[in-house]
Amino acid sequence: MVDKKYFKEIRVKLLSYASKRREVIKTAGDAQHHAKRAIFALQRDDKAGAESSLKQAEELLLGLLKRFKSDQALFDEGSYRASLEEYTEAALFKQFLLGERIGQVKGLPMDEDTFVGGLCDLPGELYRYAIKSATERKFEVVKKCYVVAEEIIGELMDMDLTGYNRNKFDQAKQALHKLEQVVYEVSLRT
Repeated sequence: MVDKKYFKEIRVKLLSYASKRREVIKTAGDAQHHAKRAIFALQRDDKAGAESSLKQAEELLLGLLKRFKSDQALFDEGSYRASLEEYTEAALFKQFLLGERIGQVKGLPMDEDTFVGGLCDLPGELYRYAIKSATERKFEVVKKCYVVAEEIIGELMDMDLTGYNRNKFDQAKQALHKLEQVVYEVSLRT
């Protein structure tokens, strides 16, 4: 004999969670897409387009937080965390381009690991922006990209990162190395 009433309760809870999870995955994917579009717009110096895309991403993520605030486990889903990390990367890149201090991303709550993940991706964007700037002969911008990436790496070194963020940190160091090459090559031409 099985307790059918209890099994029904379990089934309802699991199916409800699965339905919510699918919605989080879909909406988080849309938010991540908007964050990527914001980065792409920033790379082209389209600040208005970037602002619009960042706002759309933020609204989607805030909507999820509001809708599912009673089910915090949904926010540990990889798709949600990846979209928040992408949003962080875009917001930090925007801070750089606006000449602001690179630091806390306001508007969305996030844990330290998510912030660090987004921060680790920033040197890669700085490298791409430095390449674009070098081709436009904006050599001071190239140098600024390098200096900021070097500061970021210095801060990350003191965080004793492990696991996922350690891999991202290694990628950030590779981006810094590529930036060093760009700065070196630019110095030979100026």
